[in-house]
Amino acid sequence: MITKASGIGMTSPRTRLRMIERLRAAGVRDEAVLAAMASVPRHIFVDEALSSRAYEDLSLPLGHGQTISHPLTVARMCELARGGRVLGRVLEVGTGCGYQAAVLSKFAREVFSIERIESLFEQARVRILRELRIRNVRMKLADGNEGLPEVAPFDAIVIAAAAGEAPASLLGQLGSGGRMVLPLGSEQQRLCLIERTGAGFTQTLLESVRFVPLLSGTSR
Repeated sequence: MITKASGIGMTSPRTRLRMIERLRAAGVRDEAVLAAMASVPRHIFVDEALSSRAYEDLSLPLGHGQTISHPLTVARMCELARGGRVLGRVLEVGTGCGYQAAVLSKFAREVFSIERIESLFEQARVRILRELRIRNVRMKLADGNEGLPEVAPFDAIVIAAAAGEAPASLLGQLGSGGRMVLPLGSEQQRLCLIERTGAGFTQTLLESVRFVPLLSGTSR
């Protein structure tokens, strides 16, 4: 029987490397991001019944109306957030299953990740801290709209939920020269890169994406 930990079949390192080659073919160029995604076992972040599809370019259900993003979307958001820089402190809003936080941890010194749904938060904490033993990720159950002003500023902020506009509270936590990546819109969404400059903020709209909405408060 093939299990998540077996290292063979559809969850094998070879299957993971085929995903990386597809990401390269799709235009992802940041080798640090590609290496990070090659090193993180995506299949442990999804239900075991779906693990055979973990390395396809698909979003997969997590429950609670949430999904794990397509590998290409994760790669693009990480590539944009990094911008070829060495990253110190990064904030992720919307931990979900924890996969993107695990990827970010491979090329950022510190990752702070916020999740509003308690059961997802607990599952992600087990995967990141106990199963993978990643020590540079700090997790918090909270309203992501508020960010973490007590540990700001951040070199990058990655928001894994769609908003009509970038939350002002989060923009204020972006450091000088920092980058924020988020989906903007409701029915029609575009990936957006916001950069903080000495003169303020610049905004660049990119490819179409599909994310769940950014909500306030916390829930079980």
